[in-house]
Amino acid sequence: MILKNKHFLLYVLMLGCVGCSVYSFTGVNTTAKSIFVGNFFNRASAGPANLGINFTEKLKEYYQRNSALNIVSKNGELSVTGTITKFQVTPVAATAQDRAAENRLTIDVEVDFVDAKNDKKNFTQTFSFYQNFPQNQTLSQVQEEKVEAILNQLVIDIFNKTVADW
Repeated sequence: MILKNKHFLLYVLMLGCVGCSVYSFTGVNTTAKSIFVGNFFNRASAGPANLGINFTEKLKEYYQRNSALNIVSKNGELSVTGTITKFQVTPVAATAQDRAAENRLTIDVEVDFVDAKNDKKNFTQTFSFYQNFPQNQTLSQVQEEKVEAILNQLVIDIFNKTVADW
């Protein structure tokens, strides 16, 4: 009886693998072989001068590390382009003295995604993420760390939306 259960479990596992032939262990759900990642320019009124370049490189590296897609310089089966539209610091969490206890750095990225083989997957969407920091610190004191964390999360969100179907 135990031997039959092991065979049944093996059979179920094999069926699961066959049924997910285009789905990889990294979560990529596409039959495309190539992706074009355009340069993201910082159209926000603030932010570091290299923000767009850093974001573009992070996005390319993430696709390279987490998918079998080849990064191409033009005409990819998939295309990700866009702009950074917001780099903003706003006060949050007011204190009893009407002062901000924390500040929030928010970065928005507008993304245009095109799947040349399946136009139903095409979209234009704004992705946004933020990090809070104490009011007793200036943006220049925390900018490198907070921007890094925000860009990392934006890259994950864009990757998941474009090729992981999340």
